Amino acid sequence: MAQDTDAWLRKVKRFNKVIIWLQKMGIALGPHHLITTTGHRTGQPRIAAIGVIPIAGQRYIFQAYPKAAWVANVRAAQTVTLSRGRRSSVVKLVELPVEERRPILRDHIANSHARVGNLFVTTGLVEDPTPQAVADAADRIAVFRIEAQP
Repeated sequence: MAQDTDAWLRKVKRFNKVIIWLQKMGIALGPHHLITTTGHRTGQPRIAAIGVIPIAGQRYIFQAYPKAAWVANVRAAQTVTLSRGRRSSVVKLVELPVEERRPILRDHIANSHARVGNLFVTTGLVEDPTPQAVADAADRIAVFRIEAQP
């Protein structure tokens, strides 16, 4: 299984490079955005492809991979830059407490394509792609609400 996960992660990294390249060329696809953070150890700018998901009038970013570097960088930063196509803005990301994550995660999985729940299974964050199983794993899945920079 670890070998399958490693091969899958290599594919994801290649896909993310394509998304980053397209975004830099001004081409936006689906919910994909680029998040630019300051590396919490290096202090250097770090760019990652992420999905921004609208739920109940708010916008959220979900950690889909264990040990995602962008999560640690966001936790250490006051603000980040979100880019989509040729537009970018500086925003604040607020990490939701575990109990607030549960209904958001449940809603996200219940209203998404089945592959979204399967992604959390493939990455090892949950064992079952159901809305309740993903909500029950809220302590392992960081959820950030996007807020405008004051």
